[in-house]
Amino acid sequence: MKESGFFAEFRKFISRGNVMDMAVGMIVGSAFTAIVNSLVNDVLMPVVGLLTGGIDFQNLEIVIKEATDTSEAVAIRYGLFINKIISFVIVAFAVFCIVKAMNKMKDAAIKKEKEQEVAAPPAPAEDVVLLREIRDLLKKEN
Repeated sequence: MKESGFFAEFRKFISRGNVMDMAVGMIVGSAFTAIVNSLVNDVLMPVVGLLTGGIDFQNLEIVIKEATDTSEAVAIRYGLFINKIISFVIVAFAVFCIVKAMNKMKDAAIKKEKEQEVAAPPAPAEDVVLLREIRDLLKKEN
């Protein structure tokens, strides 16, 4: 069965290297997110709660409508929002550090490459080499 243009184009798109790199990045990113969430919820927020007098941020909320027998309470859970903001700041800081380190390594590699270019003189052109060989042969004959 021959694939139609749309499906053939989709298969070509999905098999490109960039898509695979992106998929790997998303998988690693989700694992990193789990680590950051644990760092925020299990390490940082208890310390912040202790500093703020034992307040558990996850339970901070403003109840708009109390729960009844037939419905749950309606509340603005701003404590969870604070947790998400802290998680975002940590992830942003980690990504910043990674990008900064990568840029530093890239700059060092470029600098080293430029130093090597300066240290090694460029090879003479092919015609110059040929002319030197002819000159040396003529000197030998005389």
